[in-house]
Amino acid sequence: MKTSLLTLLFVLAANYLMHAQTINTNASVVEFKISAGAIFNVDGTFTGMQGNFNFDESDINNANFDICIDAKTINTDNNKRDTHLRSADFFEVDTYPTICYKSTSVIKTDSGYATTGALTIHGVTKQVTIPFTFINNTFKGALEINRFDYNIGEDFGTFRVGTTASVQITCRVK
Repeated sequence: MKTSLLTLLFVLAANYLMHAQTINTNASVVEFKISAGAIFNVDGTFTGMQGNFNFDESDINNANFDICIDAKTINTDNNKRDTHLRSADFFEVDTYPTICYKSTSVIKTDSGYATTGALTIHGVTKQVTIPFTFINNTFKGALEINRFDYNIGEDFGTFRVGTTASVQITCRVK
């Protein structure tokens, strides 16, 4: 009985390791775009992506993602704005240092794949679906995020800062 249990555990562990990929943190980025002052758009990035990336096109049922980015890495090429975005007015990065996504499902679609799961930003968790492609060890996904759903910049209305951010995710794995 002990031999059978050990064999089963070994097979499960080996199966997990065969599907797990290592995130190339230096080549992975989350890009966003949001309107500012109803006059122009602000483009920015987050980096520092880490976590568990388990995806095999031939075994979608066992695919899963549990990935976080470092909220302090927000970069809009404007130091004053970036400092303000890190403050309690927006992302409050000292209290909420990461932005995380944990999948609950991954499916094949006509145009690639889609993952559904829990996105946690600023201490608020919402279920989202991210359509994505996976080509040459690169996950590329996109979604729209309403900042009010995550209590971000609530005191800044919609005139000074847009409501919805367009988000592009590029995760390269080794």
